Amino acid sequence: MIEELEQLLLQLTQPDNAVIQQATAQLKQAFKDPTIIPALCAVMRGSQSPEIRQSAAVLLRLRVRKHWNKISPDDRESLKAVVLQAFTTETEHKVQHSLSQLCAAMVKHETPDRWPALLQLLNQSTKSTNPHDRQVGLLLLNKVIESNPEPFKPHYCQLLQLFNTLLQDYNNPTALYYCILTLNAMVIYTGTAEVKEMRAIVPSLIDALKHLIKANQEQATEAMEVLIELMEIEVTIIVPHITDIVHFCLAVGSDTTLNDALRVKALSCITFLIKLKSKSVLRLKLLGPILQNLFPILTAAPSPGQHDPDDEEEEDDVEPSESDNPKHSAAQMIDTMALHMPPEKLFHHLLPLTKACLTSQDPYQKKGGLVCLAVLAEGCADYLCSKMLQSVLQTVCQSLSDSNRLVRSAALFALGQFSEHLQPEISKYCAEVMPLLLEYLSSLNEESRNSICHVTKAFYALESFTENLGSDIEPYLPTLMHTMLSALNNAEHLKIKELAVSAIGAIANAAKELLVPYFPPVIESLKRFLVATTDDMMPLQNQSLDTLSVLARTIGKDVFSPLAPECIQLGLNLTDAIDDPDLRRCTYGLYSAVSTVCPESLTPHLTAITTVMQLALKSKEGIMAHLEEDKTFVLLDDEDEDDDDDANKEGKEAEEDPLEDESETDVHDVAGFSVENAYINEKEDACDALGEIALSTGVAFQPFLESSFQQVLEMTEFPHEDVRRAALGALGQFCQAQHKVWTENPSEINHQALLNMLNVVLPRLVSAVRTDRERQVVMGVLETINGVVKSCKEEVFRNPSHLKEISLLIRDVLRKKTICQGSGNDETDDEDQQAEYDAMLQEYAGEGIPLVTSSVPADQFAPYLHDLLPLLMNKTKSTCTVADRSFSIGTIGEILHALVNVSGGRGLAGRLSNGLLPVLVAGVKDQDAEVRNNSVFGLGCLAQAAGPLIASDYPMMLSVFSKMLAKEYDLRVRDNLCAALCRMIMSNKDAVPLDQVLPAVVSNLPLKEDQEENQTVFTCLTMIYKHTPVLVVNLMKLIVAASSHVVGHKEVNKEAQSTVVALMKELAQDHGAEFQAAAASLPAEQQAKLAVAISSS
Repeated sequence: MIEELEQLLLQLTQPDNAVIQQATAQLKQAFKDPTIIPALCAVMRGSQSPEIRQSAAVLLRLRVRKHWNKISPDDRESLKAVVLQAFTTETEHKVQHSLSQLCAAMVKHETPDRWPALLQLLNQSTKSTNPHDRQVGLLLLNKVIESNPEPFKPHYCQLLQLFNTLLQDYNNPTALYYCILTLNAMVIYTGTAEVKEMRAIVPSLIDALKHLIKANQEQATEAMEVLIELMEIEVTIIVPHITDIVHFCLAVGSDTTLNDALRVKALSCITFLIKLKSKSVLRLKLLGPILQNLFPILTAAPSPGQHDPDDEEEEDDVEPSESDNPKHSAAQMIDTMALHMPPEKLFHHLLPLTKACLTSQDPYQKKGGLVCLAVLAEGCADYLCSKMLQSVLQTVCQSLSDSNRLVRSAALFALGQFSEHLQPEISKYCAEVMPLLLEYLSSLNEESRNSICHVTKAFYALESFTENLGSDIEPYLPTLMHTMLSALNNAEHLKIKELAVSAIGAIANAAKELLVPYFPPVIESLKRFLVATTDDMMPLQNQSLDTLSVLARTIGKDVFSPLAPECIQLGLNLTDAIDDPDLRRCTYGLYSAVSTVCPESLTPHLTAITTVMQLALKSKEGIMAHLEEDKTFVLLDDEDEDDDDDANKEGKEAEEDPLEDESETDVHDVAGFSVENAYINEKEDACDALGEIALSTGVAFQPFLESSFQQVLEMTEFPHEDVRRAALGALGQFCQAQHKVWTENPSEINHQALLNMLNVVLPRLVSAVRTDRERQVVMGVLETINGVVKSCKEEVFRNPSHLKEISLLIRDVLRKKTICQGSGNDETDDEDQQAEYDAMLQEYAGEGIPLVTSSVPADQFAPYLHDLLPLLMNKTKSTCTVADRSFSIGTIGEILHALVNVSGGRGLAGRLSNGLLPVLVAGVKDQDAEVRNNSVFGLGCLAQAAGPLIASDYPMMLSVFSKMLAKEYDLRVRDNLCAALCRMIMSNKDAVPLDQVLPAVVSNLPLKEDQEENQTVFTCLTMIYKHTPVLVVNLMKLIVAASSHVVGHKEVNKEAQSTVVALMKELAQDHGAEFQAAAASLPAEQQAKLAVAISSS
């Protein structure tokens, strides 16, 4: 049989498909012979052909991997001996590699303690004085440990000591390579016993990588992954070596003689380190050296004959793509710095370098400076807005007219990033920015012929800027829509049409009902695109669905509702006809948007819609396993299935170990998994849509709630953070949906279903905040918790444990004790300086305090509030950032506002007043208007909540407010001063000299900016009129004039308008002559508005 088998294996290497297929069929038959294992062993050891020896090893590995239990005990023992003998005598590297993979497959079944000969061989070969023996020994060690690392754990310390020596074997780079790969496989199982040894090995590891780079850059790129693995799994190992790692990676990243993949890997190591240990990087004074090395990479001109990477980007790349070249990696590192470092410290080092680039005549220097500004926008938004928005925006706008297209492209990208992240401040520069963007759009066709990538960036800037303009877009709307509709009808390039459709969505977000005149031609174009059937139209179709979703949310219910059923049917028809994750994702967004406007149109289709979304969540489509498999033998792998069939026919399955029925792809043979982005996006959008549809459709969604809930619950553990965030958010919306169902249909069953759901969801949300590593996920979950508490109120706290869990969670976030905040990171913290995103995360937590306050009796929450308030008060110090001061004082004000309406609130507010008054009074003197505003609001709410309990403090508060009214220039602060005085009056009118205070309030009406406070002011005026009408009558003219500005004001809610109208009717009825005289003094338009409001109520 041996000769026959060798002949068959030889035929597999022939360049003739017919011969290969015949040999494959014969091999499948041969595998049914019980002597196949010994025969393959003999071929593997005895054949003169390396190719045949390798083929035998691979076939044996396939057999071992799938059917170890079908191999007899004698054959197993023989195989264990033969493979090691073959390995020691083999001289061909490719055969040694296959033999080591065979050993690795066997180690999954025969652990090292049951295979002492393997351990003996590994010990001898890795310690051999012969360099080649050490190399192949490390190859074998690498494969068996990668296959099954845990059983080798008892030997880790001994192995690490060995590695410390072997890593100095600089003349044997292949041995270094296998040694480092083995180390990488061990890291995940490193425990406290190994940390010391692992830490000691790092200097040798860095030196070994330096030598490996000289010998084989491809292997070095793979080996450098060990640094990221060490940081991610056990960061304390690398802490003592941070400086050495940074300098090593900077040297590699800056070396233009090395290949891009290696340089990118080195730079990504530093980026990951900054994400995990930014404070250590700052403390070790590494920020300066990093940036000094980074800027030459960011601003480098391409080599002669090459293009700048941005000129080679895909058409729809707007932001720097995944770090596939050193320039993009450098930009990504600065982006990470902005997200994880205090802006004051970052800008100290960064600004001089950026300014030098921006003032250079070299276009690549200018481009680098603009990209740097762009990637700072997200992480340092507050700093840029408060310190330098005008100057950097001016620089960007000037660069839009640069003679070099690369510079103009970078300026467009920067403007887009600014527009996306520096809101609302940047919108104030509308008059400067919009003409520039409109001028760009006027040359669309010409630019698209030169560079579609450049036009993409122009649209990105336009979309980001216009989306947030609100009604300020009105003067530009005719030009914008003329340009967009022209592009839809006449553009030569489909990409331009796609960009125009997307831009219409952004314009609609700002314009809302102002877009109604343009709605018919827009809808006509979208319908035309959506019924197209050619593949090249798919991106345009997807974008059309997205824009249709935006229009549903913005154009107004009356305009869109007639189209709703047609839109739903259109989405269902498209997904029936086309199997594409991007298309399905877009239809989910459309269904979700329509549900908010016209939920009844969705009800008949909920079965179909929820089914496709749940299937998307269940689906493993798009998840690819990357196998370490020899491609030559794929055909032979089929033999197992036939073998199984025969075995079943013969009734042999009862003899098999049921646990041995392994899947086709064994996880240990997988080099890695990846998921296509389209399928990740689909899962994310399915979660988002299910949550919103459940909330919008209410009772109609009940038959689908349980199954949707279970599928979404499974997604909360998904590896990709965007899917986790969406799933956790949807769970919160399911709770809100069930609460809505219960309130609209009160029954014990509905109530119990709500409580049961809260008992499942809240612990999951709390756990995610504590344990998730990604700040964006944690911020999303905190927002979800706040949404659930705000909607469900006291129902959340029917389970007493929830009050404790949520309160302690908020406390721990404010103390930076969660995983994503670096808990257990042993880094010293500078309380007054932190990254803006770290501060933002704490703000999300802080927003939950007043929501909890308003949901439970004050005495229940008081013990937790006493723990939380000092954490907020610590952020009111003058050394803290404006954002921190504003947030903390604003939150204190909201807490006091919540106490006004809860049981026991007055008593608690009174007890807190001694500690809070000094903080709030100090805040009204702050240099920042927003801090002053929040402090005034807080003082007013304290007076309203505590009332007579702080009557002794009223004179001091009135004095403070009087002085502020005399000199305060900020209109919003003045509005809040009026509201605060009204709160004092409503809470304890006897402690306020009304004859002095009321004229001061009324003389500052109407409110200029904070229209929400009209409710407070006019409720107060109504109360005074009932108790002391003469005071109001004496101020009739001013009060009527102020009222005429409130009625019909689009920013004033209906409740406040009703309060105003009711007061006006009373005044008109009780004091007709005075009222008519006051009304007659108004401009005609104001008179008419007031008359209509009074007569129609």
